[in-house]
Amino acid sequence: MNAITKYGVLIGINLLYACVTLFTKYAAQQEFLSFAYCIGLAAAIGVMGLYAICWQQVLKRVELSTAYMFKGTSLIFVMLLAFAVFGEVITTMNILGACVIIVGIALYAKE
Repeated sequence: MNAITKYGVLIGINLLYACVTLFTKYAAQQEFLSFAYCIGLAAAIGVMGLYAICWQQVLKRVELSTAYMFKGTSLIFVMLLAFAVFGEVITTMNILGACVIIVGIALYAKE
């Protein structure tokens, strides 16, 4: 697997993982045990199951240190998706933290 494909897959998997957070937040905003709550929770569990299967497949093909380093991208995706979907505020500290994560990944990938 070449580097671009490997990094693209890792970013995609972590985007999938970030979607779990969106579904759980959606469920939390609903009335407990309502239909919408159950749908949000079921979606979160389904996406988490899909993520777990994909993550195991990635770990077969990518070094653990590389794969785990990209877990930080899920925090960036959660921040951006929460802003887009729920209208949450992105602070200067959020942006600074995202920049630190991106710089760290870029420095590692450069090696």
